[in-house]
Amino acid sequence: MSDYILSCCSTADLSAELMEARDIHYICFHFEVDGTTYPDDLGQSIPFSRFYQMMRDGAMTRTSQVAAGEYEEYFESFLREGKDILHLTLSSGISGTLNSAMIAAEDLREKYPERKIYIVDSLAASSGYGLFMDRLADLRDSGMSIDEVRDWAEDNKLKCLHWFFTSDLTFFIRGGRVSKASGMIGQVLNICPLLNVDAQGKLIPREKHRGKKKVIHAIVQKMKEQAENGLDYSGKCFISQSDCLSDARAVADAVEAAFPKLDGKVRIFDIGTTIGSHTGPGTVALFFWGQERRN
Repeated sequence: MSDYILSCCSTADLSAELMEARDIHYICFHFEVDGTTYPDDLGQSIPFSRFYQMMRDGAMTRTSQVAAGEYEEYFESFLREGKDILHLTLSSGISGTLNSAMIAAEDLREKYPERKIYIVDSLAASSGYGLFMDRLADLRDSGMSIDEVRDWAEDNKLKCLHWFFTSDLTFFIRGGRVSKASGMIGQVLNICPLLNVDAQGKLIPREKHRGKKKVIHAIVQKMKEQAENGLDYSGKCFISQSDCLSDARAVADAVEAAFPKLDGKVRIFDIGTTIGSHTGPGTVALFFWGQERRN
């Protein structure tokens, strides 16, 4: 049994079952629906289907990151057991939670000087962040030390690639990511924007496609162009989706047809309530290992 724990935020958008099976610990972000606050606890407080229907019905959502005090209490529960900690945060390009985790770790190092507390900015989000954590669990299980896993994470995090598309611009308009005028035109023309996460961990619009069929083709094409070893890619592939399982399944089927050497079937997860509060329903995200992200 390792003498350290792997930890992340609930925004890694894996299932509770997989988190437990891989022995990955997590701390919950928070979200509000019409003024009521809930933990982003992987769909346990509010099932994802209900959450996205509430958004469609006009519910207003907000999110809040983990505070330094919450991190301190969470980390200390492991330190008291004599465990070292390797915690990866949600990308600093979309959240300030990295700073909160680092403040907590610095305070606890004074109290537990014999323990290692490593905080790493994942520069990742949703199930791409989850794919990253899954790989680190493999490395831990292979016998790597906490220092070796931390170094691997720092050296390889930009090789975890993220591509997203949405078929519903409503919540991008509501959140100000798309102007109202552009959004209205986009909806009329059935525009599906294709976005990715850049080297700074920020979500960047890259292309526009008319209709789901074209954007699904485009997102799979990105994987063909960028995956490690091209069509001989033999790593894992994760997808996350916000209440649009049929679209996610269409992407997964195309990926499985194009990459015969995949490590198992494509795994499909739900986009959690923190990320989903900003994307709304209708978003599909594709994650795989490949060429290092560059700006």
